[in-house]
Amino acid sequence: MSRPSALQAWWLAARPKTLAAGLVPVLVGTAVAHQSGGVVVLAALACAVGSILIQIGTNLANDYFDAKKGADTDDRLGPERAVQKGWISPRAMAVGTAITLTLAFGVGLYLIHLGGWPIAAIGVASLICAIAYTGGPFPLAYLGLGDVFVFIFFGLAAVVGTTWVQTHTAPPSAWIAGAATGLLATAILVVNNLRDRHTDAIANKRTLAVRWGAKAARIEHAVLISGAFLLVWLASGLGWAPLAWSGLSLLCLPLAIHEIRSVHKKDGADLNPHLGGAARLELFFGLALVVGSVL
Repeated sequence: MSRPSALQAWWLAARPKTLAAGLVPVLVGTAVAHQSGGVVVLAALACAVGSILIQIGTNLANDYFDAKKGADTDDRLGPERAVQKGWISPRAMAVGTAITLTLAFGVGLYLIHLGGWPIAAIGVASLICAIAYTGGPFPLAYLGLGDVFVFIFFGLAAVVGTTWVQTHTAPPSAWIAGAATGLLATAILVVNNLRDRHTDAIANKRTLAVRWGAKAARIEHAVLISGAFLLVWLASGLGWAPLAWSGLSLLCLPLAIHEIRSVHKKDGADLNPHLGGAARLELFFGLALVVGSVL
């Protein structure tokens, strides 16, 4: 693509197509809060802003550290990265990352005021891991721990934390919704890592797709998506979650099957549309849980 303007470069570096992974858990957690005692609108908005800022901060940090470590090269199959392409200098990207995460910290102070030490623990861990995902002496993504990070912070912590801030409770439905959302968020990462496994291996980025190979990554992708549906169906059947969750989630099943089949067959740059497909699946699944919580 032609060189973007400075504003366009920052917008692309923020990776707007990934931001649903930060917003969906907040929507789901707020829906569970509605079911568990009531929504606190300002708290919900703060959770949304904080989550998206951490998502953007993580993306900016990844852009910086992956370029520095050589994981982003001209052979990259995914969307172009701002530092590697020379659109944004490494120093400017580092400053942008720091500013974004500082803003997230400011929002977090308000959430800590509302939710106490559990929110402080989640917030501090989230900020540390935003950098440690690809930076620091033991970068999580380079050690094959990115999947665990995404499941915990863009699933369990985000959903349960959002519910807790508004109700000071963490009902079983919040944990179930958090786990299901986290599984689908992790499926997005698996598609990314499957696509990038060859260039990641050269850069010594030992993702699970690099460690285990393409076949295992495709199996992981299918298990993550299937697991989200099975978890919700089982929890609804046992009375641990709203029965409407199981019925409404069925509407997402055709998309889930399509994504599993497509990722099983495709490779390389042909997987790019299925990053968006995995994000859409998480969004629609999350909306099914939201609607099922307020019916």
